[in-house]
Amino acid sequence: MADSSKFQPPRGMRDFYPEDMRLRSRIFDAWRAAAEESGFEAYDACVVESLELLKRKAGEEIVDQIYHFKDKSNRDLALRPEITPTLARMVAARKGALSLPLKWYTIGQCFRYERMTRGRKREHYQWNLDIVGEQSVSAEAEILATATRAMQHLGLQQEHYRIHYSSRTLLSALLYRLGIPPEHHPATFLALDKRGKVPDSAIFELLKAGGIADDGIPAVLRLLEIRTLDEALELLGTDSIAADEINFFLACAEAHGILPLLQFNISVIRGLSYYTGIVFEAFDIQGELRAIFGGGRYAKLLASIGGGDVTAVGLGFGDVVIAEILAERDATINKKPRHGYYVAAMEQEQILTTTRIASALRRQGHTVNLTLAPVKPRSFFSKADAAAAAFAILVGPDDIAAGTIRVKDLEMRSQTSQTIDNMLASA
Repeated sequence: MADSSKFQPPRGMRDFYPEDMRLRSRIFDAWRAAAEESGFEAYDACVVESLELLKRKAGEEIVDQIYHFKDKSNRDLALRPEITPTLARMVAARKGALSLPLKWYTIGQCFRYERMTRGRKREHYQWNLDIVGEQSVSAEAEILATATRAMQHLGLQQEHYRIHYSSRTLLSALLYRLGIPPEHHPATFLALDKRGKVPDSAIFELLKAGGIADDGIPAVLRLLEIRTLDEALELLGTDSIAADEINFFLACAEAHGILPLLQFNISVIRGLSYYTGIVFEAFDIQGELRAIFGGGRYAKLLASIGGGDVTAVGLGFGDVVIAEILAERDATINKKPRHGYYVAAMEQEQILTTTRIASALRRQGHTVNLTLAPVKPRSFFSKADAAAAAFAILVGPDDIAAGTIRVKDLEMRSQTSQTIDNMLASA
């Protein structure tokens, strides 16, 4: 006999048993509800993408981080590591027919071949919110307000997390004041984003490779020691595009009622090269886990694939970290709530009757778990409990003879009687 223990999900991948699906469904339902409350429209797309599209978005180094392969026609394809390039491709394909701004959302599975840590798998489901074609930073506030609504749907409030934000426009202006020309800013962002993840000596080498002179690197690193927005703006001067953007963004956040959740953090840079403006990441209040969600303004991605000079704001919210947070807060989170009916027959002769009863209840809009073979009375209630039914109906020969069934309320531990004819006629 084959050893089934040899066959496990590939490393970093997951199976979802029914108890796992309950938590996943709760997260997905919160995402959908929040998106639709804010007027976002749903879309979906293929999980396999062109490798060339992903390279245009993130460069050749992306190849080392994803599952890529050649198909039977020798085309270079990949399992998508994120959804934003796909969104850009879809928008570019209909750039003349779409009415901007767009507010779109999706929930899709993503794959990335990375070293696994707590809160990081090699596949995950991700909720993406994007507003395409809106110049105002009111779009950033709208997206964050929608994300906070999802958190509220999941039972998480201000005391549970914070949204850290910064601005690449602000950091670019500060770098420029240090004498670093704009052509070196993208490489500088990517190097600084690794601060705390690799030794400072490695950051030094990355900055040097990005075109920063040795004597200028300490001043660049000191920028990450800025602790408050006031301190950053004081260095920058009030007459700046970055200051105006941030101040209006904060005013919009206050109007949404989410300002207390926001915390300035200049080290929030986001590793992807296409971000251009305000960027953000949300963390649990203890700071023990990876980011719950993150995103920001991107203004060049669509142009890179022929979509025109269109700006956008996006947010990605994965299911792995939020599932850990919810599970830690409530050990019973996967417990199945009681609902619906559990209907069974004692003998084969009552199967058709229980089938008719179940069908009648379903036509009335009830959930019914119908057993397909006879059940012994002594095991009936344990099966009904295991199914988390709210009501139980067991039909035996005496019930058929009397023309009456008993409906047991498993929560209240009480029962009522009803004629079989009335039950069937009420559907």
